[in-house]
Amino acid sequence: MRETTEYDNQNQPGTPQMLRSMNEHALLEHLWQIGPRSRAQLARETGLSKPTVSQALAHLEDAGLVRAIGQVSSERGGRQAVLYDTDPTAGYVVGLDVGRRWVRVAAADLAGSIVARSEILNQAQSAEALVAVVTDLAHTVVAEAGFTWSHVIHTVIGTPGVYNLDEKRFLFASNLPEWGKSGLIALLHEELSSSFTIDNDANLAAVGEHMFGVGTDVENFAFLTVGTGVGLGIIINGSLYRGAHGSGGEISFLPLRSPHGAHISGETSATYRGILEVAASADGVVDAALRLGMSPPLTAEGIFAAARNGDEIAHTVVEYEGEQLALAVASISAMLDPSMIVLGGGIGRNLDLLREPIEQYLREITPFRPRLVASALGNDVILMGAIATALNVARKHVFEQRAQR
Repeated sequence: MRETTEYDNQNQPGTPQMLRSMNEHALLEHLWQIGPRSRAQLARETGLSKPTVSQALAHLEDAGLVRAIGQVSSERGGRQAVLYDTDPTAGYVVGLDVGRRWVRVAAADLAGSIVARSEILNQAQSAEALVAVVTDLAHTVVAEAGFTWSHVIHTVIGTPGVYNLDEKRFLFASNLPEWGKSGLIALLHEELSSSFTIDNDANLAAVGEHMFGVGTDVENFAFLTVGTGVGLGIIINGSLYRGAHGSGGEISFLPLRSPHGAHISGETSATYRGILEVAASADGVVDAALRLGMSPPLTAEGIFAAARNGDEIAHTVVEYEGEQLALAVASISAMLDPSMIVLGGGIGRNLDLLREPIEQYLREITPFRPRLVASALGNDVILMGAIATALNVARKHVFEQRAQR
C-alpha cells in the first residue's frame, strides 16, 4: 500500500517552487470542493492575486488537472469571463464494501461521480475465495466503466474488523471466514496491483454519512451500524477518530446486555465476538425470537417485517433489541456527547420501529437524550465512505504526479 506525501523533495520550505505548489494545490482543492469558478472568483475566494491565479491555472491546465468549460458574464459587465473546473478524468478511484452478505463495488472519477457499480451476494467460504470475488468484481466494474485498471489511482476497501499494521492482518472480523489469516493483504495487493487502503466498515460509514448524508453539516456525531455485526464510527471536530491502535469504535466488545437480552455463550472472547454484538446483531435478534416461540426458519429482516405487520412476538423481540441498543446509545452519549447518533445497517435502519423502545429505555437508565436519526445512504453508506476516502488520497497523488513534474 502506497504512502503519499503532499509535496515532493524539490519543494523545500520558503522556495518559489514550494510557494507555487502550495498556491496551485489550494486552487485545485477549492475547485474540487466548490465547483466551476472564473479567475476573478478564485482570486476573491482564495485570497490569491489575479496574476497568481492566472499563472496557477495555466500550469494546472497544462498538467491536465483543470480545464476551461465555458464562459460566464463578467461580474462588472463587459466581456465574458472564462469558467474553469477540474478535469474529472485525470484519474479514477474504486471503493469496495466487503460484508458477510454482500460485496459492493463502485468506481468514481476525481469529481466523485460514480461511473459504474455492481454488487453480488457473498457466498465465499474462505479468505482466498473472498479475495477472488472482491478483485474479480472490482476489475469487472472498472472494465464496464470504460477504462483500465492502470487509470485507478487509489482503492479503498471497507471490511469488518481492525487492520493490524504490525501483523498485516485483520482482527475481530469474526463474520468473514478466515478473514484474519496472515497473507491476505499480500493476496489483495497481488490482485489489485495498485495503491489501496483497508479500513473498518463502520469508520467508512461515518465518513460516508459525513460527506454525503445527514452528517454533512455536523462536526461531532457517531454512526452506529447494526446488522450481521455491530460497529461504531466516530466523527470528532469533522474528522474520523480511530483511537491509539485503530480500535476506536469497537463497540461490540462493550460488556452490556439487557435483562431480556440474548444468551451469552462461550463464543464471546477477546478475539471473536463481543457481548454486545452477540446480543444485538442479527443473530441475537433471531436468538431472542426463537426463545420467545417464533417458528424457524427466521431472519432478522423477517422478524422486523412481522413486527410491522402486527405480530406480537416479533414486536416483543423489537422491544428487546431496542433495550440492547439503548445501552449502547447511553454509553456512546456518556463518553462522546455527540450532536447526534446515526443508525444504519440491516437492523439499525429500522429506526421507525426501534425509536420508541430505545428512547423509553434511555429514560430509565441515563439523563442524556441524544438525537437519533436514520442513515440517509442506506446500503451505500460504506461504499460512499470508501469513495470519499479514496478521493482524498487520489487527488493528492494526481497533483504530485502531474503538477510537480
